[in-house]
Amino acid sequence: MPTAIPADSVGLVSPKVVHFAEPLALACGRTLHDYQLIYETYGTLNASRSNAVLICHALSGHHHAAGYHSMDERKPGWWDACIGPGKAIDTNRFFVVSLNNLGGCNGSTGPSSLNPATGKPYGADFPVVTVEDWVHSQARLADMLEIQQWAAVVGGSLGGMQALQWAISYPERIRHCVAIASAPKLSAQNIAFNEVARQAILSDPEFHGGHFQEQGVIPRRGLMLARMVGHITYLSDDAMGTKFGRGLKSEKLNYDFTSVEFQVESYLRYQGEEFSSRFDANTYLLMTKALDYFDPAAAHGDNLASTFATAKADFCVISFTTDWRFSPERSQEIVNALMAARKNVCYLEVDAPQGHDAFLIPIPRYLQAFSSYMNRIVL
Repeated sequence: MPTAIPADSVGLVSPKVVHFAEPLALACGRTLHDYQLIYETYGTLNASRSNAVLICHALSGHHHAAGYHSMDERKPGWWDACIGPGKAIDTNRFFVVSLNNLGGCNGSTGPSSLNPATGKPYGADFPVVTVEDWVHSQARLADMLEIQQWAAVVGGSLGGMQALQWAISYPERIRHCVAIASAPKLSAQNIAFNEVARQAILSDPEFHGGHFQEQGVIPRRGLMLARMVGHITYLSDDAMGTKFGRGLKSEKLNYDFTSVEFQVESYLRYQGEEFSSRFDANTYLLMTKALDYFDPAAAHGDNLASTFATAKADFCVISFTTDWRFSPERSQEIVNALMAARKNVCYLEVDAPQGHDAFLIPIPRYLQAFSSYMNRIVL
């Protein structure tokens, strides 16, 4: 709980919910006949409506990106380090919109929502959604807010993929695309990690084919294991070594398989248990599939430069040296394709030991470069 709200915070914020009655055709061939999106806004939309910035979240993210919902909230929004007065995404300049994507579990329509056709939670019956589907739903949100063009669409990891898709799908509606710690598609290794995580959930006896809500249970163990696997990939070896090393929780080894002996074991179990208490297992399956399916160049003969041919935005691409989930080489693929397509692009590789999670951390050089780019945007 903050004793006082910091001066560079957006302060107390309240989510908003908008309902869409117009059907949304999805890439999987199914249609959502109606749905809702939950979002938050920070800052003020200017008279010309030219200062709007869209924040796209990563796998386990949501609409609460900055500020506090109440004075009792222990932590601010997940990207509070970057959003607020005088910060990289300066709310004295920008009107910021952050939403929870379709399929999420934080207020937008998803597997835990009631299916109007049955009156029961969708569960496994919720359709598979893609990054492109999300961008189309976000465009409808922009229409509702009467925002014809985003000053910038910004995201890290899976959020960066959405920013790239915006530049491809709606070239006239985005002036700047900021993709941080992202990739043009997943590697086989990344897909493999996602599949292990999904199998951990699917094999949990409490999963019940995705309809666990009707049974009054949660596939807690499967979701916990999925998060543990994922969390390992978000950190670098150096970061884990510095934080935990081979430190023990007790003075001696127990010589068994159930005790928590190493500090890193305790950390992973805590992360898994905490995550399983607040996240929906079906949403985790959907988000990892959206990651796996993202491959915009597939529709252009696997030529990424051709994929960006119609883009009109300027691009900023940022990577981190120890990120092995979305390595700097993957960001460089994006940059090289943009240069081949003769697009305006700037690139920064930040020397940071934290791994993939570095995009969430207030690293001075990262924030300085991020701020510098955002301050260049003409409103």
